[in-house]
Amino acid sequence: MNRGVRSPLGWLGGLLALFLFIPIVAFILRLATSTDRGFTAPGLWGALGTSLLSATISTCIIALLGIPLAYVLARSRGRFAAAVGVAVQLPLALPPVMSGIVLIYVVGPYTFLGQLFDGKLTGTLTGIVIAQTFVASPFLVISARSAFRAMDPALDELAASLGHPPLARFWKVAVPVAAEGIKAGLLMAWLRALGEYGATVLLAYHPYSLPVFTYVQFSGIGIPNTQAPTALALLIAAAGVAVGYLRMPRRRHRSPSYVEPRPPQRTSPVKPAFDLDMHVGSFHLTLAHRARSPWLAVLGRSGSGKSMTLRALAGVMPSSAGAVRYDGDDGAHPRIGYVPQGGVLFPRRTVWEQVTFGVDSDPHIARWWLDTLQLTGLENRMPEQLSGGQRQRVALAQALSRSPDLVLLDEPFSALDAPVREELRMELRRLQHEDALSTVLVTHDPEEAALLADEIIVIDDGAVLQAGARRDVYHRPSTPHVARLLGIHNLKDGVIVDATRLRAGGVRITIPHTALPEGAPVQWCIRPEDVVVSEDVLASGGGDREMGGDRVLGVLDADRMIGAGPDSPVGTVPATVTDVADLGTFTMTTVELDGGPELRVRSTRAPELRQGDGCRLELPPSKVMVWAAATQAAESDVEPRVS
Repeated sequence: MNRGVRSPLGWLGGLLALFLFIPIVAFILRLATSTDRGFTAPGLWGALGTSLLSATISTCIIALLGIPLAYVLARSRGRFAAAVGVAVQLPLALPPVMSGIVLIYVVGPYTFLGQLFDGKLTGTLTGIVIAQTFVASPFLVISARSAFRAMDPALDELAASLGHPPLARFWKVAVPVAAEGIKAGLLMAWLRALGEYGATVLLAYHPYSLPVFTYVQFSGIGIPNTQAPTALALLIAAAGVAVGYLRMPRRRHRSPSYVEPRPPQRTSPVKPAFDLDMHVGSFHLTLAHRARSPWLAVLGRSGSGKSMTLRALAGVMPSSAGAVRYDGDDGAHPRIGYVPQGGVLFPRRTVWEQVTFGVDSDPHIARWWLDTLQLTGLENRMPEQLSGGQRQRVALAQALSRSPDLVLLDEPFSALDAPVREELRMELRRLQHEDALSTVLVTHDPEEAALLADEIIVIDDGAVLQAGARRDVYHRPSTPHVARLLGIHNLKDGVIVDATRLRAGGVRITIPHTALPEGAPVQWCIRPEDVVVSEDVLASGGGDREMGGDRVLGVLDADRMIGAGPDSPVGTVPATVTDVADLGTFTMTTVELDGGPELRVRSTRAPELRQGDGCRLELPPSKVMVWAAATQAAESDVEPRVS
């Protein structure tokens, strides 16, 4: 027996199921033993036909009007939309008889509409349809609205970036995605319309619908003649519920006829230039840049505005958000290929349909990209039949099938396993160089940005913190915050001792020449890969000595340190190992300077050290970066010194 059934929850649920099941069983037993079931009663089959016809007409009207309404409500956020949503749900809370009374005030024989139609809006099949549509509409609208809200917004944006106008996106993307919710809503609406009595009996007593006929039989003759209409209603309801459990048939997908691959026409790489000024709620994004390279990366933490930047460049942000200008003020807008985050693909479409979904996609070029990206043979597969790497390749092929001038990539590999991620990174880098592929990449991964871009823009809170060539940004971060975003560890506090030294705790560290005054608070750092850890004892002439109670690290002649290059002398300092982490391809060692801060050391050939071991560190002065502390920088005209 299932554990859920044996649990208290299972027993409680079973009680309700039993309560619902017993009356139906009792009726079936009574029907089987009865001699007068009422199947020959006059008007029964006519009432059944009236109910089936009116419920079907009502459901068609509800579908025609309710599906678009549900779509609009799912995408709208405002007081008016909220008020409409409440109005849609009112018929559910209103007793059916009261629904009929409300409708009489609108379509009754003495109203303007009633007189306009000579009273034919009541007492006719039209009246039944009106009553059923009023009480059954909420079932579809609520179900479809929930299905539309569950749709990934990236699908609509992707379709927009592929050239599809709003109506086409609704029909080709939103409706297929929400199909199951729409089906459930239509089924519930049809069954509710079929069983509607209260509003119908007030609005259209004639012709009889099946519920009204059943009530008339019960009032005039009693239970015997109600068995037949009840049995028919149960049978129809069971058939409707059974239909609800059937899976929607998949759209037939024809195998694509083979087309000859044709490579895209080689063009000069585009160097993106744009100016963004966007508002979404209280968030303000301002970003202007004119690139010197066709490979640009926007780097930042989550919530910094990276994806918003890419969506704005792709043209999928609402026009009310603000202005987007390409290439300065001339308004030139390159052809865009957009790859949203997570390898988003359209449900219920094959790989071939994905890559040719763009309005201006070229099947011959699509075939070439499928071959180039090693997707040949997967044309008839659905998205759920693809691996993560294959999905990402399909998303890239979809964007490239339009022969775009510029490809926008939103965290394209963040959700992939490390080996697949590395493979696709190198594949994209190859395409950049061999196929003149111009790209704007947004990522939070500094390593990915460095691999796939020649220029880096570091942003946070919707504003640019630093922009420039990759080497300048990575080796000369403008602030400690930028250094953190670039993934640079060993960011520590210190105080300037003189033009070539700072003090961190009890340790003096040699730095490049700085104009900051003595005693100025600073932040400094050195990359873990630039620190050398050794078990060797220092050679004579390079050792430590005490100075004013502090341990001196590599006190060198000041003249030798000004403008020091990579081969300049280095200082050494004793330290204690606090942790050693073997990460496979490299070792991350954490050490604590004697009388100073804790540093990380990254090395592929680190000595065999254990926690608690003593060691010596070499910190090349030219690799030490120094910034004035925030308060000092604000009060001084001296620029922060970054080596």
